[in-house]
Amino acid sequence: MRRVGLFITCVNDALYPRTPKAVVAVLERLGYEVDFPAAQTCCGQMHANSGYKRDAAALAEDFERVFGGYDAIVTPSGSCAAMARDQYPHLTGSDIGERVHELSEFLIDVAGVEDVGARFPHTVTYHPTCHGTRALGLGDKPLRLLRAVGGIELVDLPAADQCCGFGGTFAVKNGEVSSAMLVDKCRNAADTGAEYLAAADNSCLTHIGGGITRSGGPTPIHYAEILASTA
Repeated sequence: MRRVGLFITCVNDALYPRTPKAVVAVLERLGYEVDFPAAQTCCGQMHANSGYKRDAAALAEDFERVFGGYDAIVTPSGSCAAMARDQYPHLTGSDIGERVHELSEFLIDVAGVEDVGARFPHTVTYHPTCHGTRALGLGDKPLRLLRAVGGIELVDLPAADQCCGFGGTFAVKNGEVSSAMLVDKCRNAADTGAEYLAAADNSCLTHIGGGITRSGGPTPIHYAEILASTA
């Protein structure tokens, strides 16, 4: 299997186009042909989590129409991968989520590689996002990929397993709690002294980045962009 479908997600499409471009760079470096189906839209996670099951089901059905022809679908988002894998079966009965892989899952479990030929001579700390950790069970897969990057210095993040406080609509509906969690995460990130804070979801990095702009700390970056770097 050398051809994959790329699901870039709404957040990346609107705000972080460098991340899906980085995924393409990494996969093409490894010899994969990457397709970008232009008809892709939202995975429906926001709708499902807010109780709009009918709208979420319609988006899940659309996802299956767009990506149904691919044996492997790669996304730089643990959150959206978890949506397809965990909620699509309940919404539509679809099993397409079994073919959706967060980037580190695809690289390690499918491609069978850890060293993707990257170089990033900077200090980096890593935040394991909740969906990637708890829903997908990524474990140390992103870290294994980062450890193989040339020139990188990885620094442990204190209380890394604690949520950053984003949680999609949680940050809106529970603003005070979310903000308190964010303060803790930003303080721990700053205490590492790292130049960059990496994670597998740009939604979480957006939330953390907002706090860091006020309190100071490492620059947020999706780990796919580190893997794409050859500097």
